[in-house]
Amino acid sequence: MKKILANDGLSRSGIDKLQSEGFQVITDKVNQDDLIQYINNHQIEVVLVRSATEVRKDIIDSCPSLKIIGRGGVGMDNIDVEYAREKGLKVINTPAASSESVAELVFAHLYSGMRFLYDSNRNMPSKGYTDFAKLKKAYAGGIELRGKTIGIIGMGRIGLEVARIALGLRMKVIAADTCVGKTNIEVDFYNGQSIQVDIETEPIENILKKADIITLHIPSQKGFVIGQDQFNIMKEGVVLINCARGGVIDEEALIEALDSGKVRFAGLDVFENEPTPSTKILSHSKISLSPHIGAATLEAQDRIGTELATQIIQILS
Repeated sequence: MKKILANDGLSRSGIDKLQSEGFQVITDKVNQDDLIQYINNHQIEVVLVRSATEVRKDIIDSCPSLKIIGRGGVGMDNIDVEYAREKGLKVINTPAASSESVAELVFAHLYSGMRFLYDSNRNMPSKGYTDFAKLKKAYAGGIELRGKTIGIIGMGRIGLEVARIALGLRMKVIAADTCVGKTNIEVDFYNGQSIQVDIETEPIENILKKADIITLHIPSQKGFVIGQDQFNIMKEGVVLINCARGGVIDEEALIEALDSGKVRFAGLDVFENEPTPSTKILSHSKISLSPHIGAATLEAQDRIGTELATQIIQILS
């Protein structure tokens, strides 16, 4: 029986599909330092990870039973992909399964920030009974999303989903992507109705200058995509959202921009130093925070599990 180690978990739908094809799915959580021994002792052929477990050269070289490395999600920064493929291993992921979930989290942060919910939820339990009127006044300056210009940096699957939601909210959508020129977006509505919208991507500098809201949807980079120079050319009071990858924003420069008012607020799901984000970031009063949960919806995890199972069955059957 072929053995699969889902070290960071796998949805019930994915497990059921694999078991129905005769695979043994192990969901034990094995410590990173113990992975090589565990894989070899149990003759694991497939290792499935999300963001917590790394599969580097040492594992690839030391585990001859391995045939497939799978990532439940999009980015594969925690896997030595090219090296694994050079060694004859298949490396798979699920690039489409979580797009909608990440896009919805972008707007969860946006709504939270535009109406001060991230701060209100901190203060209402302790001050709502005694300082209700003061809090009402403090949070009275909310802003609507309708009519605002959202700049999407990265027009892959997630960027496209963000654009669809934004268009449905009657926002103006502009975008930058070095690999995508013109893209057509279909926005579906109830009863089979839809609209088609063409978006022509622009240089990133244009997006930074024109957007009221900037949201990042790009893979990990060697350097910062948004640093002090980029903050300097943004609009006063811009909003910044990062549900992509930690390290694409210079967090020290972000804090300066928040303190000066250049950035109205930021929404962060990812951080430079995961899993130990900067305390300055975590405690800042103008940041809406979540702990890297972009793909963490029940629906997305079901899609991820089913998609991984389908690929594994096709490769090993």
